[in-house]
Amino acid sequence: MHHQHIHWLGHASFRIEDGARHIYIDPWKLSGEHPKADVIFLTHAHYDHFSVEDIAKIKKEGTVYFAPKDVAYQLKGTVIAVVPGEVYNVGDLKVRTIHAYNIDKKYHPKQSNWVGYIMSLSTGQRIYHSGDTDFTPEMRTVVTEFALLPCGGTYTMNAKEVADAANVFKPQALIPMHWGDIVGSRADAEEVKKLFKGETIIKEVEHG
Repeated sequence: MHHQHIHWLGHASFRIEDGARHIYIDPWKLSGEHPKADVIFLTHAHYDHFSVEDIAKIKKEGTVYFAPKDVAYQLKGTVIAVVPGEVYNVGDLKVRTIHAYNIDKKYHPKQSNWVGYIMSLSTGQRIYHSGDTDFTPEMRTVVTEFALLPCGGTYTMNAKEVADAANVFKPQALIPMHWGDIVGSRADAEEVKKLFKGETIIKEVEHG
């Protein structure tokens, strides 16, 4: 599946091109020059996902932010404070939020109301960025072409759990993330590829 418009910036950080629009998710440790952001999605409050310093590098007049409430109040500008399980329409961008939380560990409690996002691009293609999460009941309802899923274990799903989840909700293609920095290695991403029955795309980190 064509995936050149999805750029992995390392960890859980992505830039997605949607026509002339640049969408960022959890920008962190950005190096070099990056296009300015039309939209920035933030999944939760942890420093490796919500980085004021990295947001400052890519924001511009008119950047739109999507963020959970505990992050939203720290941002200025056009900020949409989101809760899980809702649909948001901003211009022609349609966004659905999915609960993101841990089931058997304490790092990401459900009551924090942190989120993953399914965004529908102008082409109609959907991209799901799960945020930091385990395989939750809510994830079973996801319908998407691309799924960006954390496979590093410890704080999130490990490789087997990711493959189990994806084999249930069946994205057309899966891009493993949350490996290669802090936690997780290429071996985790390779393991996902081995166990997921659909297409797994292992990205190289792009620097600006």
